[in-house]
Amino acid sequence: MTSFKDLPFDTNEILAGLKPWIECESPTFDAAAVDRMMDLAAYDLAVAGAHVERIPGRMGFGGSVRATFPHKDAGKPGILVSGHLDTVHPVGTLEKLPFRVEENRCYGPGILDMKGGNYLTVEALRQIGRAGLETPLPVTVLLTPDEEVGTPSTRELIEQEAAKNKYVMVPEPAHRDGSAVTGRYAIARFNIRTTGRPSHAGWALADGRSAIAAMARKVLEIEAMTTEDCTFSVGVIHAGQWVNCVSSFCDAEVLSMAKRQEDLDRGVERMLSLSGEYDDVIVEVTRGVTRPVWEPDAGTLALYEETRQVASEIGFDLTHCSAGGGSDGNFTGAMGIPTIDSIGVRGKDLHTLNEHIYIDSLVERAQLIAGLMLRLG
Repeated sequence: MTSFKDLPFDTNEILAGLKPWIECESPTFDAAAVDRMMDLAAYDLAVAGAHVERIPGRMGFGGSVRATFPHKDAGKPGILVSGHLDTVHPVGTLEKLPFRVEENRCYGPGILDMKGGNYLTVEALRQIGRAGLETPLPVTVLLTPDEEVGTPSTRELIEQEAAKNKYVMVPEPAHRDGSAVTGRYAIARFNIRTTGRPSHAGWALADGRSAIAAMARKVLEIEAMTTEDCTFSVGVIHAGQWVNCVSSFCDAEVLSMAKRQEDLDRGVERMLSLSGEYDDVIVEVTRGVTRPVWEPDAGTLALYEETRQVASEIGFDLTHCSAGGGSDGNFTGAMGIPTIDSIGVRGKDLHTLNEHIYIDSLVERAQLIAGLMLRLG
């Protein structure tokens, strides 16, 4: 009988198939670009033998892809593979970060987070089908367009699909030490606007109240709220149009993360309490999307043990941890559905212009994904 270790995964073939995915740039806020990426993935999933559905986007985001594979128990609870195809890299990043191979590294925008792991999922299912093998449970692959901004438009879709299945696999990149993730911290996003009073910056500076200056003070105040239990970081600021005008408006976005839900809840209260009026400048804080804390339960830990056993048969030790940095595993894990996260490729420097994967992780991780699909029942 063919074993998952006998499946003919080939590093060069995987790299050749992955290249078009990386060269199809798909930043979250460019719906048309994300949809082009969904087209590529839909085609490759169809070639792998899936029935593919395109789900229209909403809220200004791109659409999603849902792929189901033929199975005697189709429609019964099985395995959901949940991944996203949006990236943080704007169109044009390829000029600075082209797809390229250098020794054991392959570079490109989104290659680590998380196109590499998604592509390996498709390749694993393709090889399983070509070998005439059938997974014990039916497999569904769901690819979504908005994870990098907190999954505002597809959370319901992910949770609906997860609720119909026994297990969830999330091929996000492996943790820094190569481990899988079995829990994630809670995350909240906030939008802040300061509203000042305009004036001519040279002729009547004292008459104005700068929204930018007020925001700068708030940024220092917010980041000083960081503790070991709950962190706060300001990652986006937009303001000003003319240097000779005292700014009327300034907008910022804040990310808060905590290991425990109660710590995040207190952080949310602190952030919302910053709203008010200070020296004739109005400060408004509104809450954005939130990812719930995911704490590993018995079901997730049992799924990890199955994954660890598959890794052992491949020839490596797979540890696990809880991690910061949200994923859609937050949702499924918090629902109590056994979830194994970060079983995708190994690499480094995601979200930067040095983002890369380790090439020697491609076959290893493809085997891990295929082995787990063929093991779970």
